[in-house]
Amino acid sequence: MCGELTPAHAGIHVTLTGWLLPERKVSKTMSFFPIKDSSGMTQLVVRKGHTNAHLTALSELPVESTIAIEGQVLVRPELSRRDEGTGQIEVQVNNFTLLNPAHRNMPFIPSDNQTLVNEDLRARFRYLDLRRTALADNIRKRSQVARIIRDTLHDDGFLEVETPLLLKSTPEGAREFLVPSRVGQSTAQHDTPLFYALPQSPQQPKQLLICSGVVDKYFQIAKCFRDEDGRKDRQPEFTQIDLEMAFVSWGVDPDIFSSSSWQIGGHEVRAVIERLVRRIWQKVEEITLPSSFRVITYNEAMARYGSDKPDTRIDLEIQDITPSLPIHAQALFEDLGDILEAIIIRPSEGCSFLRASNECDYKNEPNVSRSVIADSNLLNWLCDNRSIDLKLSSEEHALLNKMLGVSSGDTIWLSRRRKIPEGGSTALGRLRTRISELAQARGDYVPHTIPHFLWVTEFPLFTRADPDKEFLACGRWSSTHHPFTAPMWQDIEAMYAGRIDQVRGQHYDLVLNGVEIGGGSVRVHDAAMQEYIFSQVLQLSDAEKSSFDHLLHALKCGAPPHGGIALGFDRLMAILCKTLTIRDVIAFPKTGAGTDLLFRSPAAINEEVLYQYGVRPTRC
Repeated sequence: MCGELTPAHAGIHVTLTGWLLPERKVSKTMSFFPIKDSSGMTQLVVRKGHTNAHLTALSELPVESTIAIEGQVLVRPELSRRDEGTGQIEVQVNNFTLLNPAHRNMPFIPSDNQTLVNEDLRARFRYLDLRRTALADNIRKRSQVARIIRDTLHDDGFLEVETPLLLKSTPEGAREFLVPSRVGQSTAQHDTPLFYALPQSPQQPKQLLICSGVVDKYFQIAKCFRDEDGRKDRQPEFTQIDLEMAFVSWGVDPDIFSSSSWQIGGHEVRAVIERLVRRIWQKVEEITLPSSFRVITYNEAMARYGSDKPDTRIDLEIQDITPSLPIHAQALFEDLGDILEAIIIRPSEGCSFLRASNECDYKNEPNVSRSVIADSNLLNWLCDNRSIDLKLSSEEHALLNKMLGVSSGDTIWLSRRRKIPEGGSTALGRLRTRISELAQARGDYVPHTIPHFLWVTEFPLFTRADPDKEFLACGRWSSTHHPFTAPMWQDIEAMYAGRIDQVRGQHYDLVLNGVEIGGGSVRVHDAAMQEYIFSQVLQLSDAEKSSFDHLLHALKCGAPPHGGIALGFDRLMAILCKTLTIRDVIAFPKTGAGTDLLFRSPAAINEEVLYQYGVRPTRC
């Protein structure tokens, strides 16, 4: 292999096969050619004397042609040696064979590191794009990490089980991909097409596996599908590391957790994931992670960072300044169920975010205002803020400044929001991220290289603040995670009493540097509670509930307490490969719009084929 030769091979004759890269002429009689295969690159030395005139033909071959060469391994001259790869040797070519010439007018040259063509063109010719060293390295690293995952989980006693890809459509949250089928058409109602649904996740199959007792520790590197708009960290088909465990703790004994920030069940799942992630980072990055990761609640994450997946490397925190206000102002906020939050940026602290804060555009955040403190407004900066609309005396302002440590030159960002947080971010949370990104782009702020892993727990079990689920919820409550997540034992009474907004779930997300890389929960294993959630909280119709009849029956048949998690493999790999998009770590990804320019999908199907599936297109 081209990437495996070392000085220990000096003097031996070798045959190498690979792609011929651009020539570098040293003189009229000598040239260097790199030859590349999947293992790496080797420098070829071609001397074009009268005894080997046939080698001059190498210069005529199109770049990226596949060739086989025969030659002798030589140690490079001392001044020409490099430490990386095969940089200490070269191969003097004696003979070559052209295996397949490349087209002279290829859409682009993968080995051209100076010119990176646009993403759509590279997507259309992905088989060429994958020849680029950066992408090839990503694909190899993905394989390496998949092997580490399998080895680690097998060592932990997990059993790898494949689950079906053709299932029935169920109201679990995201839009599904539907697959028309001729199977069962003869038993269906006349002219009624039948459809499979591709799984959003293996959620029901893996719970049923645990209920069956055939396995108490399941895992799978699973392909999943969601019919949603593409983003830099999402696409219609994706891969997740899927786990489920039987007999996990349910968090019913407060004495067990009295000294821990993990106040829910499923600590067994947490331990497995921390062990797995530590091993990946040790093997791939040669970084030793702490023995356990930090844990905060959803409410704390939203209060301090304004996000349910905060980047804790950013040294900016949000303060609830309501308690620092005069009593009469506090009462106004209390009556409305609101709080007043602030981010204070102080030049006295040599803040890396000061210039970014001054330049940050916040027009898209109507609930955010900025006050730059000077001697002229030191005692009236809050009163002058029309969006807050508070009346404070100079004495009250002075006391507020003292409590907050405000002085001339500070910048104060303010936002009013509901006291009980909802959704995935607050206005100041989004601003915090924007300021840090701007400061990083300016070179004022460099994030810590040490990875910041974080568990976020105790999410609201139900929500009305998720626009991605509203198409199914239609004004009803929807599950923040999914409908099988168990409530915290402390909030079971509130759930049955109808105080739905007060119910927290035994749900946990794993966050790395502001990116959610996994989420899981302890499941409902009591059939009566699951039925109550379906009927009374989510208010599913009888037709919607019938999709879960098999799961409800399985729970009635002695299902053990169980819980699990799914890690986003694509997102994890994007972080390990230090790329901003998951498309750089997937061999054949979709575009940001969810299309495939290489295979030209999705595509129309002719009416004759559709008719076989009972599907008739309509025209407007």
